Amino acid sequence: MNQEMAIPVPARARGKIAPIRFAHVVYCTSRFAEMVNWYKTVLEAEASLSNEMLAFLTYDEEHHRVAIANMPGLEPAQTRYSGVEHVAYTFGSLDDLFATYARLKGENIEPYWCINHGPTLSMYYRDPDGNQVELQIDIFDSTDATNEWFRNSDFSTNPIGVKFVPEDLIGRYRAGEPAADLLQRPHIDPAEVLAQFPEGGL
Repeated sequence: MNQEMAIPVPARARGKIAPIRFAHVVYCTSRFAEMVNWYKTVLEAEASLSNEMLAFLTYDEEHHRVAIANMPGLEPAQTRYSGVEHVAYTFGSLDDLFATYARLKGENIEPYWCINHGPTLSMYYRDPDGNQVELQIDIFDSTDATNEWFRNSDFSTNPIGVKFVPEDLIGRYRAGEPAADLLQRPHIDPAEVLAQFPEGGL
């Protein structure tokens, strides 16, 4: 796979008018209470507005990060479709990501795919409607460092990543292995890349 990695320039630095932040995502569902409870649990969110038709949920200073609309009678989403593949949320530290994994496992919410992408360490979950949610940490401290990794890593032959088992990684972390070693993405044979996808596909 031949590719060139460009270093993007922020729109404002190019003299363009652009959004100042990404605000929220909205889900329509026929499993309203289940979806609201799931996002409250996974994101440690609270409702800034909630009635029988709509819930606005937030986990920070924004008035809502996730909105869930109650629409009875919707058809379930198909397994393969065009549209949004997943929504990702970044945690502040490896400790926070591991603590969240343990908390959710205690609630019988477990990831279906755990992978070191290279720039992120990521755990993927499915909400009650099957929408995919990524909980991650950034491996590098800056965008410049991430771009440097893209240019000098094996990303061109492995743009997916390397799977990991959370308990194994957590055990090594608790045993004192440095985070820098834990987070360094292993090199794998390019022939093994497709095997890194979750069983049954995304």
